[in-house]
Amino acid sequence: MARVSNARKRQGGKPSAAADPAPDNGSANANKRKQAGTGGDDRPVRVYADGIFDLFHFGHARALEQAKKLFPNTYLLVGCCNDELTYRYKGKTVMTQEERYESLRHCKWVDEVIPDAPWVLTQEFIDKHQIDYVAHDALPYADTSGAANDVYEFVKKIGKFKETKRTDGVSTSDLIMRILKDYNQYVMRNLARGYSRKDLGVSYVKELDLLLTFTWKVMALDCLRLADFMPVSFTDRALFTTQLQTVAKTAGLNHEEWLANADRWVAGFLEKFEQHCHNMETAIKDRIQERLGRQLSKGMNAGLVQQPVVA
Repeated sequence: MARVSNARKRQGGKPSAAADPAPDNGSANANKRKQAGTGGDDRPVRVYADGIFDLFHFGHARALEQAKKLFPNTYLLVGCCNDELTYRYKGKTVMTQEERYESLRHCKWVDEVIPDAPWVLTQEFIDKHQIDYVAHDALPYADTSGAANDVYEFVKKIGKFKETKRTDGVSTSDLIMRILKDYNQYVMRNLARGYSRKDLGVSYVKELDLLLTFTWKVMALDCLRLADFMPVSFTDRALFTTQLQTVAKTAGLNHEEWLANADRWVAGFLEKFEQHCHNMETAIKDRIQERLGRQLSKGMNAGLVQQPVVA
């Protein structure tokens, strides 16, 4: 029950017409409502998070979870930049813009996805989507000016920025680096699954390189592990193991060195092979041209001999 002043009690609880109006605490109450988890008129606090979200991973999901849990009642809008903007200011992505939009729609923390999000937020964009706060990690990100200005500088100045924390150990760049590091293994895996070298953008020489390297490694592993699969009763097992060790010692390489140098050896062989093939091709062309030249010369000489002499 609301409190009533003594003066109002004497007047039957009705306010005096000449009473001073209550002070306007609208803005203060609005801030209190946002802190309590409502954005005014009992609506949720509208929090906006943006990004590229290429190869959507759990680091992205955790950042969005933090944004969603900033307030007890949050409506999370997630903006995702299109391919044109991303290629211009960040670089090529693995996933297309439609794939990145769809990945976000399947994240349980996201209430709404805003495609074609701007690279730099403006007051007009904030007003259009009724954004109360913008959530992102605190690292500076360059805007479109080329002057290394923070893309979230404007949001921070107007007091609408909320910091989230990055997840260590995972990022889109890290995932791409893992793939590049083990590139040959992933190409071999996809070749084994039925992809052609043209599907993978691999040249014939590269495909041959990978196949020979893979075969070399398998043979090396089979030879070095053969003794482990032999029956214990096999009388020559110890002798066989000793011979393998002698071969490795003679070559000056152990098992790990064999595998580590396999790529280099095969690449060197292919390089020499290509060089010899090129030399052979050149020699064959030269021989053919030489013979054609001789035949042409003989034909011309024969024509001169057969031509009648005019008196």
